[in-house]
Formats: sequence, C-alpha cells, structure tokens
Amino acid sequence: MAKSAFLKSSIAKKYWMALTGLFLCLFLVGHLLGNLQLIFSDALHFNQYALFMTTNPAVKVLSYLTYASIIFHAIDGIVLTVQNQKARPVKYVMNRPGKNTIWASRNMAVLGTVILVFIVSHMVTFWAVMHFDEKMPLQTIMINSNGPGLPPQEFYLTTDGGYLPKAQVDQGLIKIEHRTEFHDAGAKVKLKEGYKDLHKITVDFFKQPKYGLIYTILYVLSMVVLGFHLYHGFGSAFQSMGANNPKYNGLIRNFGYAFAIIVPLLFAIIPLYIYFLLK
Repeated sequence: MAKSAFLKSSIAKKYWMALTGLFLCLFLVGHLLGNLQLIFSDALHFNQYALFMTTNPAVKVLSYLTYASIIFHAIDGIVLTVQNQKARPVKYVMNRPGKNTIWASRNMAVLGTVILVFIVSHMVTFWAVMHFDEKMPLQTIMINSNGPGLPPQEFYLTTDGGYLPKAQVDQGLIKIEHRTEFHDAGAKVKLKEGYKDLHKITVDFFKQPKYGLIYTILYVLSMVVLGFHLYHGFGSAFQSMGANNPKYNGLIRNFGYAFAIIVPLLFAIIPLYIYFLLK
C-alpha cells in the first residue's frame, strides 16, 4: 500500500520527470553531434550516419527508450501541472511570482507543449520520411565513366560500395527495392540498400523558395523555447533527485545555464547555415 502511494505521489513523479529529462539531455547531445555533419561534413557521411541510426540494433533500442522517455516526460509534466493547480485552487492575495521564481519555471508546461509540437512536426518531416517513405530519393554520385572528354554518368550509391547507373534505374531496366535488394533483368542480385538521401531531404526542406525562410525561423524560435525549458529544467532535475549540496549547486547551475545556451544555439545554427550559406 505504501509502495503504491509512493508511486502515485508528486515526489515520485518529479523523480521520474528528472530522470527522463536528464536522459533526453543526453539524447540532445548525441543528436546534435550527428546533425552538425550537415555543416562540417558531406552528404555521403551524413547519409551513412542516418543509415546507421536507423539500422543498428543497439541504436534502435536507445531510440525506443527515447520515444518512451519523451511520452512519459510529457504526460508526467501535464499530471504534475494539474496536481499543482488543484493543490492551490485559491490564489494567494499577495501573489508576486516574479519575486520568487524565474519566468521559465512558471511556464514549463507551456514551454514543454511547444517543444512537444515541434518534436511531432520534426518527426513527421524527417523521421517518418526516412523510415517509411518508399519513394524517398537515393543518393547519387557523378562518375566520369564514359571516357575523356565525355560527360560523366550519374550513379546511385549502394551501401556495399557499389554503383547502379541512374539512367537504367529510372527507365525501369534495373528495379530497386530501397530497403533490401536490387533486381536486375528479373534475377535477384543480393546487394545492400542504397543510401537514402536524408541530406537532400533536409537541405531541400530549409531551402524551399516559398517557405524555407519561414521554416528556418520557426526552427530557431523552437530552439529558443528549448533553451528556456532547459534553463530551468536542468538544475531542477538534480534538485528533484536530491543532489542539493551547497558545495556543488553553483557548478550544476552554471553547467545547466551553459548547456541551455550552447546546445539550442548549435541546433539553431544548422538551418540558418543551410538557408543562408549552403550552396
């Protein structure tokens, strides 16, 4: 009975809120390092990273854990917000929240809701396309295989280091199953899949002539919201877990502030770079 009461208590909810929040902070770092390849690497390496992140068994387990953490963190946050409102149905006569708490701490539910909307739209735009769109383009490369002075041919890259002539594939002479194998002249030739061109999907999304700037601005604003959410959430997570020691509080607080600025800023730089600088 006591155990059941503890699991339903606000203390337990704050504890799990802190654990899932800190785990998602680790996810943010890993995701950021991968996305920075859009600036510091080329299309092939980014697409190799995308393929690894969608096919490696260990990464898949971490991905499912991440999805569960996002859902649990969001639901837990809503429940805690409702509980806090029910615990104080009548507002204090002298209520000066600005004197006692920072703006981010008073609006964590709103900030979290905006972030959740961003995550859903982000997954629909990129994650779902990468996983389920059978018409997603494969990466191509130009090779001068026709001899000196002749125009190069365009080939699809395959993950085993091979090439398939794009013209023949587009004409239906070679049929491609994006995920598993290639078919040539009716005979099944076992080859690894071609690289899904997530790099092209991402670049084209932010460089759209009509909406690219709007999407870039919305992405940057979402990162500002994430920064405010992290600004309060990082330090609050350690407090909820009992790591409240005057000797380390300052270090945790300063690290949290730096994390809340640097990580969202680097994320925001990526679409700005793509829209304004990438040729």
